[in-house]
Amino acid sequence: MIADMNAGNVRVLFGSTSMLGTGVNTQQRAVAIHHLDCPWRPSDLEQREGCAIRKGNEVAKLHNDNKVDVIIYAVERLLDAYKFNLLHCKQTFISQLKRGAMGLRTIDEGSSDEKSGMNYSEYVAILSGNTDLLEKAKLEKRIAAMESEHRSFNKGLGDSRARLRDINDEVEKLEIIIGKMEADNSRYAAVVQRDSEGNPVNVLKLDNCQFTDEERMGKYLQALVKNTNTHGEYVRVGEIYGFPVCIISEKAIVDGVEAVHNRFVVEGQYKYTYNNGNLAMSDTHAACMNFVNALEKLPDTIRQHRERAKKKRVDVPTLEAIVSRTWGKDNELKSLKSELAALDRKITASLAPKQDEKDGVENNQHPDTHRAEVRDNQSQSNDSKETMVAEPVHIYASRRAFSGLR
Repeated sequence: MIADMNAGNVRVLFGSTSMLGTGVNTQQRAVAIHHLDCPWRPSDLEQREGCAIRKGNEVAKLHNDNKVDVIIYAVERLLDAYKFNLLHCKQTFISQLKRGAMGLRTIDEGSSDEKSGMNYSEYVAILSGNTDLLEKAKLEKRIAAMESEHRSFNKGLGDSRARLRDINDEVEKLEIIIGKMEADNSRYAAVVQRDSEGNPVNVLKLDNCQFTDEERMGKYLQALVKNTNTHGEYVRVGEIYGFPVCIISEKAIVDGVEAVHNRFVVEGQYKYTYNNGNLAMSDTHAACMNFVNALEKLPDTIRQHRERAKKKRVDVPTLEAIVSRTWGKDNELKSLKSELAALDRKITASLAPKQDEKDGVENNQHPDTHRAEVRDNQSQSNDSKETMVAEPVHIYASRRAFSGLR
């Protein structure tokens, strides 16, 4: 049967969701799908349409702009509206759950319809026979989309403000650091002594060392590296050009064993190091020159901080332009909400019972009589035992015919 359908020998195929749903590939020549009833699950509706709306539909691709007609039949003012409303609620919840959009405590009715392509809320409005409900569904969809856009705008605005604040704070801190480093560099430049080749003269003085030659001072410093433990505190060991020289002991893991690692710093308004404070253990001259080299690096350190501040400032004009923006659709959103509120009042008024008002009018016109149809007893046969009886007139409304909704 499926082969005949694909070959064109069978032109119309009827079946239930279970029979023509899963595993039925009749898409090659399918041009339309007719839903004669409304299922209870959104997946059933998708499964039905999957028989034709899928890869391999040659007729749709070659002759119908790669489209397949989907026709849904329903009856106004009957259970179909209720079933489509159930489908609508289920599909919105499932779609939001799949997209991870459950951050709010309400279900987004409009956007989920657009994502799934099944406007169940519009079906409900159409089947109810009230065009105001359809207009309400469209308004709610537009309002939901605009509110989502507004939330996204506010989130982006908040993120930009936070980023701009962080950049300004960091640039301000860098400026403070640069200012203090420049003061230390000016202080060093004012007292440094240089030889004939422009190299700084090492005037290192150690507090607890009586030697002044580099070899023995270097050995003394190397001994401090091996034997000192300050327990994380900065301890002064000497000075150079008026800047204190300190040692600090830090915990380290060497070959899986906890050990003490000593580093040296030169203290100004900030702590400066050369080779990250690690002393040369095989060269006494290099060990003694460690501290003056740290001060010689000050201009390069200041330049690096200025470059960092400059890079941070690049994004500031763009972020300032972003945070100065305002969402330009507030008035439109307020207008839509006002329109929706007016429509809600109209719908509520149209659904309000009017029986009491009609009865009041009728009672005023005919205070002592009731509408009735009187049977003429004389026209009945003599065998009939019925007497004259008053019966109410019943007015029956004919059911609307089936209509196809596309």
